This record gives sequence, C-alpha cells and structure tokens, in this order.
Amino acid sequence: MSRRNSIEFKVWARHALFTDPLTRIGGEKCSYHIPTYEALKGIAKSIYWKPTFIWVIDEVRVMRPIRTQTKGTKPLNFGGVFPSKRDPSKKEEPSNTLAIYTFLSDVEYQVRAHFEQNVFRPELAEDWIEGKHHAIAKRMLERGGRQDIFLGTRDCQGYVEPCVYASEASHYDDAGELAYGLMFHGFDYPDETGENNLRARFWRPVMVNGCIQFVRPQDCPVSKLVRPMTPKKFGIDTLRDVTQEATDLGV
Repeated sequence: MSRRNSIEFKVWARHALFTDPLTRIGGEKCSYHIPTYEALKGIAKSIYWKPTFIWVIDEVRVMRPIRTQTKGTKPLNFGGVFPSKRDPSKKEEPSNTLAIYTFLSDVEYQVRAHFEQNVFRPELAEDWIEGKHHAIAKRMLERGGRQDIFLGTRDCQGYVEPCVYASEASHYDDAGELAYGLMFHGFDYPDETGENNLRARFWRPVMVNGCIQFVRPQDCPVSKLVRPMTPKKFGIDTLRDVTQEATDLGV
C-alpha cells in the first residue's frame, strides 16, 4: 500500500555489504543476506534529503538470488600513531592490513519509502512544504539520485531508477517465509528522537515471498545505547529555499 509522500525505486549493484556487527570485531566483515533499514534509508537520503524531514522505509523486495562472494581487501590500519608518546613500546606497523570481506553479489532490490516531517526540528517549520519536497524527490530519483548511491559501504556503488513496486517477478515470489533472527535495524539519532543519545536498534525480520516489511524505528523490540550525542544545528537561513529549488528544477 502506497503512503503519502512515497517513492518507489529500484536499486542494483555488482556488490553490496550490509555488515553484520558481530563480524566487525575480528576485522573481517561479512554481509547480512538482506539489506538493513539503515542502508536503505541512506540510499533514500542520497536521492534527496533535507533535515526538514525523515525518510521511513516501508518495505523492500529481493529481486535476484542471494549469492555471496569473498574478496581480499586491504583496509586501513587503525592501530594508532607511530611513534606514540603514550606508549613508547609501540612498534611501527604497515598503513594497511589484510582482510577477507564477504559481499553479496549481483544484487537488485525494489524499495518503497515515504518521508515525514521532522517534528524535532521546529526551527525548520517554514521549509516544510511537503508537495514541493515530494516533487523534488521524484525528480532527483529520475536523475539517479542527488549524491552517489552506495549499498552498505562506499566500496559498493549502485544505481537507482524509478519503478512500480511489485511490477516485476522476484526470484523468491514462491519461496514462502524465511526468518533471519535478530538483526541490526538502524540508528536513532538525536535530531530524529529528541534525545541527546545515539542508540542502535535491532529487530527480527521475516522475508515472505521475497518481500520484507519493516517495522517503524520506534517499534523495534531491542535497542542499545551507543553513546551520548547532541544533534547538529541547522537554521532556516542555512538551507536552500525549497520553493526556489523547486522552481529551478521546473517542478
């Protein structure tokens, strides 16, 4: 069911990496089999975003078979600065380390999302002209997004275009239910919750015939405090006027 201010788009890429947080500890990342809410929200924000509103991901369809591929990488070594005044015994280390990352290969998804006013930004109330924001979002989607599209990490560049949700057959149309257990959902940022904390959310997704319907962030059953954080400050004078922007785009 399409919601107000919604967009529907297709995103695809050669590789994707929706990292399971448990695999980050050892330094060798492994992707979830399905995209996270936060990753899809990031794609929507790359299409078009202003701090005036918040993107909400409604659902996603997995279009192609889920396949993984391991690749050798050379991530940066974050072992600290050498020489170290704090630790005189520290030895010089190479600037890069070796690691094996497990990516998803040849991915394609259909996504349905909508945006809502950010009520925790009352100073931007003048910029909330939802019809113009919606028109700009659709125009930016037609152009492939305002910023580069990435699927989970900058190493996995992707592409977006408008689509009609559920208009094409999925590889998992008759696959039934598949539960994925406890998974990372997304982050609660202070400018979206009104609290001066950064929290991580978790949920238990179930894919039904290739479709995953996301719960809203406030409905996630598990959350964990990451650290205190204060929201970034914006003002109406620091944003481009939405009316002028819509006029310039001809929408």
